[in-house]
Amino acid sequence: MTRLQFLLTLAAPLTAASPGKGKHIVLVSGDEEYRSEEALPQLAKILTTHHGFRCTVLYAIDKKDGTINPNQADNLPGLEALAQADLLMMCLRFRDLPDEQMKYIAEWVEAGKPIVAWRTSTHAFNFKTSPTYKRWNYNSKEWDGGFGRQILGETWIGHHGKHAVESTRGVVAPGQGKHPILRGIGSGANGIWGPTDVYKAKLPLPSGCQTLVLGQVLTGMQPTDPPVAGEKNEPMMPVAWTRETHGRVFTTTMGSSQDLLNEGVRRMTVNACYWALGLEKKIKANSRVDIVGEYKPSPFKFNGHIPGIKPPKP
Repeated sequence: MTRLQFLLTLAAPLTAASPGKGKHIVLVSGDEEYRSEEALPQLAKILTTHHGFRCTVLYAIDKKDGTINPNQADNLPGLEALAQADLLMMCLRFRDLPDEQMKYIAEWVEAGKPIVAWRTSTHAFNFKTSPTYKRWNYNSKEWDGGFGRQILGETWIGHHGKHAVESTRGVVAPGQGKHPILRGIGSGANGIWGPTDVYKAKLPLPSGCQTLVLGQVLTGMQPTDPPVAGEKNEPMMPVAWTRETHGRVFTTTMGSSQDLLNEGVRRMTVNACYWALGLEKKIKANSRVDIVGEYKPSPFKFNGHIPGIKPPKP
């Protein structure tokens, strides 16, 4: 069994008393760079094993051989699972899905159902082959900023920190320390950190957005590195926020397979799933978010996925 095949094998729920019992989360991966095809199955294991949620993980699938291939932007089978889901968790980038697949995401969004979105989901779509959903494109002028800005709160603008050189330390936004999504998260070296860089955002974020975490740009790729001096951190960009204009939505521009090694990122994401589902009263500061089994994520880069792996059969 390969490392990724092990990763794709979901564990069973804990007990009938698990807080997530009865809730179904569909986790949708499909980005070419940040290895969501590795991160989301591990996150599903955490949510399933420690919290009792039922999880379904979906992947971009190569049309020729049926293997997981994040470079296949126009094929994401299994989205019909959303019809029986309670929460959509996504990490997508520039997807160009056919109408028969995209309709399930569109129906979800139009119904105002909850979403937890990672990193490149701000620029999840770039439709070229079908006009049906072109207004969802990240650079849409018809629907300003498309799905990213209109639903999540921001679209792709650019890198703020220097990519693969300046990492991100999460700093709790003023007045947000008691928000349930941040419950149990430490600060400094014990807080939120990831090797991915801070994204730019147009400030202020749109109406309905509440910034929870600001991204402090660090001088290097270690959590102990000092912050960059000057305008990159004056002001700091938001890297995690909520929005409640189209149902409960949580977005973070952090989120790579390597970011998931950080306990703060894991806890923030798990807590966000509870919050999006309206289960914030069940969030415990000491709940388990530790890695399940072996997890040695691939570094983020284009064309860096492990080839030749087929998704597990349902």
